[in-house]
Amino acid sequence: MKVRSQDFQDLSKEALGDEFVRGAIKRANVSFQAAREKAVAALPDWQELRQRGHDIKKRALDSLPSALEDFEQKFTARGGHVHFCEDSQSARDVVLSIIESRGAKLVTKSKSMVTEEIGLNAHLEEAGVRVVEGDLGEYIIQLANETPSHIIAPAIHKSREQIAELLNEHIDCPIDADIPDMTLAARAALRDDFLAAEVGISGGNFAVAENGTIVIVENEGNARLSTTIPKVHIAVIGIEKVLPRREDLAVMLRLLCRGATGQHISSYVSFISGPRTEGESDGPEEVHVVFLDAGRSKIWADPKTRESLLCIRCGACLNYCPIYERVGGHSYGWVYPGPIGSVVTPHLVGIEHAKDLPQASSLCGRCAEVCPVKIPLPDMLLDLRARNVDAGGVPSSERMSMKLFSAIASRPLLWRGGLRFFRPLYRFFKAIGLARKLPGPPARWARSRELPDVEQPSFRSRWKSTNGFREKEGGDR
Repeated sequence: MKVRSQDFQDLSKEALGDEFVRGAIKRANVSFQAAREKAVAALPDWQELRQRGHDIKKRALDSLPSALEDFEQKFTARGGHVHFCEDSQSARDVVLSIIESRGAKLVTKSKSMVTEEIGLNAHLEEAGVRVVEGDLGEYIIQLANETPSHIIAPAIHKSREQIAELLNEHIDCPIDADIPDMTLAARAALRDDFLAAEVGISGGNFAVAENGTIVIVENEGNARLSTTIPKVHIAVIGIEKVLPRREDLAVMLRLLCRGATGQHISSYVSFISGPRTEGESDGPEEVHVVFLDAGRSKIWADPKTRESLLCIRCGACLNYCPIYERVGGHSYGWVYPGPIGSVVTPHLVGIEHAKDLPQASSLCGRCAEVCPVKIPLPDMLLDLRARNVDAGGVPSSERMSMKLFSAIASRPLLWRGGLRFFRPLYRFFKAIGLARKLPGPPARWARSRELPDVEQPSFRSRWKSTNGFREKEGGDR
């Protein structure tokens, strides 16, 4: 997948002008939030569970090298194959070589962000392999020749009419079909491919080192079709997905399902420990696990960034992020959008290619509050901003503006005088829309924003009226 994270400002400006996409994401977020909050409210020990999940993943990362070795030993003992790939190119080559060794020309896939990360579909199609996405959202995105805009809801930005038009163009589906009929039409079209595919490709939510087992969580059943019907199954998994112990799954599955969709448990949870054995009537003859590094070991080696690898890809931080809600997933310019994308993308593609992403946050902290494994995302964003400054990635105009703000904000008398002067000026600008008409940065800033009203009375006045305000010698406290 082409990296366009350096174009965040241009992409986000374009997204801000698309009222439909903004509305669609907002409606979806309201639904996601309601489902999650209901599921969380049913668990009185939710905060304790989050801490346990954090501790489990942290221990898993601390023992990552040995856990990967244990998984390889257990999995190969059952007849499976394990491949360790340093970068995206080697992972693509390994997958293609397995497919070519079988002479396969049709591959079905289940939803996988890691295969999006390495650009697997395009690589296989260039080699003459037909790739069919089995997840309905991914299938829609594939037909539209687009990339996912959300970690768990790839087609969140599409309308029912747009989807109907796509399906009508590519498969036997009436243009006026409703959602159930569109789902049935897609299912009918995909079923033939599932039955004919020679190779199935999946991701993996977890890989358990203790018994060499891949765990795949889904709601549609397409992953099971891709992992059981073809003669060969290839799972592409990031190295950070390894858990040392089976018992850890009891906690991690509860957190993942509630954080992602608000379910107590997903419709399908598959445990895959190797190829089918003698006497089993279904399952693949070969199972390969392709572990991807692609910069993860570098993140793992840095104590300040390691906790970003705790992520279980539930998408909760996206569903609560005010920035993602306004600009959507495509604005981030690569595979991982939202707060977690703003943290991991600069490390995976280089901060010089994603210097604006750490700034794509209000630092409101909602992402950290809802993260089921308690990743300190705001702290990590601040650290990336500091690194960007150290690397000279901040324009001189921004440096000067922050110095000016600091000079005023650190002097109480100057700050209060500035407020008295600028408050009526601000009201005047807002009333006549002058900010939109000014040349340069003020107009660009105001064009995509609604200027908020000035609260009356001010916070300082209200604080003083409740006797909470105290004047101290030498300034305000």
